[in-house]
Amino acid sequence: MIIASNVSKRFSKLQVLDNISLTCDTGECIALIGPNGSGKTTLIKCILGMVMPDSGFITFNSKNILHDWNYRSEIGYMPQIGRYPDNMTIGNLLAMMKDIRNHCGVLDEDLILAFELTKIMEKKMHTLSGGTRQKVSAALAFLFNPEVLILDEPTAGLDPVATEILKDKIIKEKQKGKLVFITSHVLSELDDLVTQVVFMQEGKLIFHKSIEALCEYTGELKLNKAIAKIMLKQTI
Repeated sequence: MIIASNVSKRFSKLQVLDNISLTCDTGECIALIGPNGSGKTTLIKCILGMVMPDSGFITFNSKNILHDWNYRSEIGYMPQIGRYPDNMTIGNLLAMMKDIRNHCGVLDEDLILAFELTKIMEKKMHTLSGGTRQKVSAALAFLFNPEVLILDEPTAGLDPVATEILKDKIIKEKQKGKLVFITSHVLSELDDLVTQVVFMQEGKLIFHKSIEALCEYTGELKLNKAIAKIMLKQTI
């Protein structure tokens, strides 16, 4: 569904992405993992069309995204930190996004209901706690029933109940055959979600393995322990 072919990106003297090739198919939940500065965010922005690679290309459903911007209507994106107009209410924001997207299909309002956002629609964005802003960001990512979900640190700031609600929703969408990308530093929260792991370091793709292959390779059953073992090997 999404294929990155020899993608490289440099900012001034810093090589942020170094010849990244990656194939991501429907029905997978992929953890994009790596230390800070490994290039994860830049790769996501390249997939979203927000950053243009210096070389290489990315295809979405076999079409080069450079020549077909309409693919972005099939992606739901949840940023690590959602920034919204301060004086807009939650209701205003949702209405504006529905108007901008002009979505003709069925809306997915599961998270709006599960997070009980309907009870606080009149609250302005600048009055919301970080956790509530995260709930709004999550609801927006799923709202237009996209085929691909890109979730950047999705559980950051969420309380345990909201975290479980979001995890259950991710599993449900994966089971529908959607492609889900997740970046997170809290690897223990990914054990029940991900089917594959992409590990990046210093702009390079170190490995792309299924959970089963990763566990077999490291001898660990938990994702955080498996990744920790590989990172330790990288530093020795």
